[in-house]
Amino acid sequence: MTVFDVSRAYARQEDVFYNDGRELELLRFVYGRPDLDKIRGNPTKVLEAIDEYARTQKYLMNVGEDKGRIVVDLISEVKPKTMVELGGYVAYSCILFADAVREAGGERYFTLERDPVFGAVIMALVDLAGLNDFVTVVFGSSDTSIKRLHSEGVLKHIDMLFLDHYKPAYMTDLKLCEELRLVTPGSVLAADNVIKPGNPPYLEYVRSTVAQKRKAVEGGEHELGVQGRFPDSTAKQYAWRQDGERLVSARGNPNLVYESRLINSFEPTGVPDGIEVTRCVREES
Repeated sequence: MTVFDVSRAYARQEDVFYNDGRELELLRFVYGRPDLDKIRGNPTKVLEAIDEYARTQKYLMNVGEDKGRIVVDLISEVKPKTMVELGGYVAYSCILFADAVREAGGERYFTLERDPVFGAVIMALVDLAGLNDFVTVVFGSSDTSIKRLHSEGVLKHIDMLFLDHYKPAYMTDLKLCEELRLVTPGSVLAADNVIKPGNPPYLEYVRSTVAQKRKAVEGGEHELGVQGRFPDSTAKQYAWRQDGERLVSARGNPNLVYESRLINSFEPTGVPDGIEVTRCVREES
């Protein structure tokens, strides 16, 4: 399959590559390399091995070089002490960003992943990269994991948040983080796939004024689900979301003021996409 063929397939169905066994094949591919000893403890070499599998074997829905560079540069600027990633897949973004956070003097990187198979792949590759003492891999739905980490006192504040999981959960998980005071003035958010497949509710929320958000809360709009704003292939992206499970209903903190902008970028397939970079600048009374 050529890159053009992959791009056409990706454009036709965003979840076509999801969970068909290639993730475990990747693990066998990386750990079966003859130069494994040279890879061990080297995040860059592990990323190169993942890229080689995606280039020569089967496509992987990783963040890619173009968008990855955007977030790494942002990490270098922000220097987050604690960074949280929602949606770890096969650890590519986790290894890339955690290494950057560590280089920037950070203290901890959390990657939250719902699929236990993907989570196992993440743990194995994070260990191979020598980052297991810096990265915490958390299994379970993102909202449940966020609430548990907060209640246990493990996660007290999010300096930087990378959103790359179930698209309808972007806005609801952000609101949950606002309610728990995990996202406050100074927090920086980077949201992937806001162009392809797109995320209208999230973009509207982070670009809204305080007055607009207060009006939405007063009107009870925070109670409404957002799945209907997405194509069927996105709303039903993951099998566990087809069993009637509802997204968490959160009021959020409408008093937070965001400055948000889109940075245009590309998927590894060449499909145009973008990273929405959002900074929480203050809280109005």
